[in-house]
Amino acid sequence: MPERLGVFGGTFDPPHIAHQIVAERAQETLSLDKVMWVPVGDPPHKKGQQVLEAVHRLHMVEHAVAGNPHFAIARIDIDRPGPHYSVDMLRLLSDEYPTAELFFLIGGDSLRDISQWHQPERLIECATLVVVERPGVEYDFDALTRAIPGLEQTVVRIDVPCIEVSSTDIRERAAAGRSIRYLVPSPVADYIHEHALYAS
Repeated sequence: MPERLGVFGGTFDPPHIAHQIVAERAQETLSLDKVMWVPVGDPPHKKGQQVLEAVHRLHMVEHAVAGNPHFAIARIDIDRPGPHYSVDMLRLLSDEYPTAELFFLIGGDSLRDISQWHQPERLIECATLVVVERPGVEYDFDALTRAIPGLEQTVVRIDVPCIEVSSTDIRERAAAGRSIRYLVPSPVADYIHEHALYAS
């Protein structure tokens, strides 16, 4: 059983090289035994937006993590009814890995908005928040710690190379028939092309 378990949740629509870099850097910096990639089945924060069906996103994540012994996939959200809140996912992982210390990877934009998340005070009881800062994202950390007591003790920050890659841009490029080479892992690009996932 892993003792230090990274948890990397996301829509992964599609997973791209910046996701891989974040997960790899977190594993290395924090000496994590595993980084669990958790594709969200029914993302509450994307209500009203078109999200690729979960089975395709899961297969793409499988391609993205293949070959890295420190990466694994948790189907914990895909295999249960939604909506899927992070706090519930972390509780379930904690039950599955009762001896593990959980490290939940989030972006600076997620930390900025965390007071609006479902049960944020319970979320920080479940895991250490590993914050990957993003360019142009600003937040008042003092205000956040006042709003969520205990937050300051549960946050660690890691430095990650600034790679400006977005899933939105990749989807738009794929829909327009433009190259997505070097933006996603090659097997992911092949899967997207094979299934015409973002074809307009």
